[in-house]
Amino acid sequence: MQILIILSIFFGGILVGLAIAYILRVFNTKSAERLAEELYLKTEEARRSNVETVVENVKSTFRELTMDALSRSSEEFLKLAKTKLETEREVSCREFDSKKGLIDQQLGKMQQELDKVGRLMKDLETDRVKKFGELSSSLRQINDQTASLRETTDSLRQALSSTKVRGQWGERMAEDVLHLAGFIENINYSKQKTLEAGTRPDFTFFMPRELKLNMDVKFPLDNYLRHLDAEAERDRAKFRDDFLRDVKNKIREVTTRDYINPEENTVDYVLLFIPNDQIYAFIHEQDRTVLDEALRNKVILCSPITLFAVLAVIRQAVDNFSLEQTSNEILSLFGSFKKQWHLFISKFDSLGTKIDAVQNEYDALTTTRRRKLEKPLNKIEDLRSEKAIPIIYDETPEDDEQ
Repeated sequence: MQILIILSIFFGGILVGLAIAYILRVFNTKSAERLAEELYLKTEEARRSNVETVVENVKSTFRELTMDALSRSSEEFLKLAKTKLETEREVSCREFDSKKGLIDQQLGKMQQELDKVGRLMKDLETDRVKKFGELSSSLRQINDQTASLRETTDSLRQALSSTKVRGQWGERMAEDVLHLAGFIENINYSKQKTLEAGTRPDFTFFMPRELKLNMDVKFPLDNYLRHLDAEAERDRAKFRDDFLRDVKNKIREVTTRDYINPEENTVDYVLLFIPNDQIYAFIHEQDRTVLDEALRNKVILCSPITLFAVLAVIRQAVDNFSLEQTSNEILSLFGSFKKQWHLFISKFDSLGTKIDAVQNEYDALTTTRRRKLEKPLNKIEDLRSEKAIPIIYDETPEDDEQ
């Protein structure tokens, strides 16, 4: 309402100013422009003043209205918020009271679980300490064993640096495999026996039908050991190639020693023993042509494992041959037994016939002849009884009783 009054006064002042300007223009046309300008300036100044006043009044009024509205809104909002808060608080209290029991129950379960976890952690810690101690002890034992193995390996490597020692080691490894396979010296094989050609294989195995299989255990290991000891890759490759060349040379050397000799009644193959499975695998991995060349030369390369398999085949062949010979002997004896059996049956049947004849004669003696003899005796006894003739005994009663 106050804004409308202010606006009315403002526009009324403008109209009054215009009217005064018009009157002044009418009465004084000469100074109309000057008067109009002065009047305009005054009017403009008055208008500005009125506008500022109106603006200030409007601001003041708007501020008052805003503050009043805000105050009322704040009071209503606070009342509403307070009411809502009280309601929510009451609901929350009721829900809290209703859930307090469940919360206490859950807390109790959680406490029990925490106690279990605590006990489990203690047990785990105790077990961890125990296991850690066992692990430490095991690691110490492994370290000791590793050190001992390293010393043994170094000693073995130093020992194998001698050609003679390597030969003895190969023979010992071969003998261990032979004993494991159940072979007995001078029964299943012979050792270091000179052949008629003058050569002396390390081992000679006795095969069926008086066949023989020779084996050489002297294997070249020098360049292989150098290959293991070499640090530079170029040196390792060089010693590897030298070792493979040594193996091929050894294969050709074995074929020139009359180990395969039909006059000695040998089989068409010879065994070359490699005293280590790792070396056998190394040859197979690095150059497979070595095995092919060995087979072409009728040389069978054997590691300890493959030698055991070969010996098992030899043992089975010998057993099968022995069983075959035994079977032939059994069949021959069975033929002789059959002949004697038929003779026995013939004699037995003849004896049965004779026994039947004797039985018939015996039956005749115990029946007809006995009755014929007893009839006169009975009549004589009747006569003796009638005549009251006493019986005369040649022996005393004591002798008769005896």
